Amino acid sequence: MQNQYISYGIRGIYRVADYALRWGMSNTTAQRRYKILCFWEVHGLQATLDAFEVSRRTLYNWKQAYKTSGLSGLTPHSTAPKHKRQRLWPPALINEIKRLRKAHPNLGKEKLMPFITQYCQSRNEPAPSVSTIGILIADAPDKMRSSPIHLSPKGKHKCYRRNRVIRKPKGYKAQSPGECIAMDTIERRLDNLKRYVMTLTDPSSHYAFAAAVPRSSSAWAKQVFESAQRTYPLPFKKALTDNGSEFKGEFDQMLSSLHIPHWHTYPKTPKMNAHCERFNRTIQDEFIDYHEDLLFSDLPAFNERLAEWLVWYNYQRPHHSLGQVPPVTMLIKYQPKCNMWWTHTATGKLH
Repeated sequence: MQNQYISYGIRGIYRVADYALRWGMSNTTAQRRYKILCFWEVHGLQATLDAFEVSRRTLYNWKQAYKTSGLSGLTPHSTAPKHKRQRLWPPALINEIKRLRKAHPNLGKEKLMPFITQYCQSRNEPAPSVSTIGILIADAPDKMRSSPIHLSPKGKHKCYRRNRVIRKPKGYKAQSPGECIAMDTIERRLDNLKRYVMTLTDPSSHYAFAAAVPRSSSAWAKQVFESAQRTYPLPFKKALTDNGSEFKGEFDQMLSSLHIPHWHTYPKTPKMNAHCERFNRTIQDEFIDYHEDLLFSDLPAFNERLAEWLVWYNYQRPHHSLGQVPPVTMLIKYQPKCNMWWTHTATGKLH
């Protein structure tokens, strides 16, 4: 038996079917209005007006709509005006904004305001406000935005497209250890040499990890992340980084394969990664400044000293924000209870 699809080759048939499905479903507002009408029929008009605070005219309008179209007639319709006002600014003004945005690439609406005001005064025309300038820019198909010309190795024009990334939600705060870890990179220079220290912190427990690497690349960031996960007793659920190139490529692919959401901070907003930035200051003041010679002369020896310092930092060093206790005490509180685990003691280690 051969199946034949009547919708094959018809463009937009699935969209129309989706609209029909939505139309057939009753709206929650319509259901509430229907219940009010039922209450009116049982308890009378005055009780309905006192209970639901709706006007008498509204009740009769709902009743007439229900008689005419049934439950679908109680669905609220759009209250937008049929004839909307349109912006009728002179084309010359819009062309002047385009010219300024092209001569001075992507100049913002606030900075465009003095130039546009001067232009309108010279022509005895009303000047638009800052918000109107922003709306005129947004109305343009290309947003009046220009980008520098990039050439490929063969001399052809290469389109520059900014990849969309997921930003950290505003007001988010990790509630448990491992829920969201933050990463950053410290750069140190000596003469013509560069060395990098990649840091990782858990904002909830203040647990920290760091490692010195010769290059700031995604491959090294991936290794640091994997090393930190092996030393951490709980799985990482989310990752927060800035927009550096070391947190793209292999690092981003690894997070995708592990199904770990990768959040980015907004450009020039280090306060979104404040816990990691504070740890960067601590590790520089308490360790890197005193072992900078090893950082540039013997990287393995520097990492050995750093590992010893991290053990002391996570297991013994008091933290003011944790009530003068080390981060390991916070991790012990969130460990799952299991009879096969060893009993925790004051000097015990995590298993």
